[in-house]
Amino acid sequence: MAKGDVHTVPHGEGWANKVEGNQQVSNTAATKAEAQETGKDMAVKRDAEHLVHKKDGTIGERNTYPRSRDPKKSRG
Repeated sequence: MAKGDVHTVPHGEGWANKVEGNQQVSNTAATKAEAQETGKDMAVKRDAEHLVHKKDGTIGERNTYPRSRDPKKSRG
């Protein structure tokens, strides 16, 4: 069961990961790639969804962990 989805978001001059329901960011990184890697690890450990935002704040990518929870999973 998900304990809060993880969002990788722009944060000041860099990027950050924030867990839904938390007031503060969990961690920060200088680059989007670094933050995305950490965010993925966080989502895998939480069995949650990882949402990667674009610089404008819109969601650019969405990944579900574990994959067996993904409602778009191909059944054939």
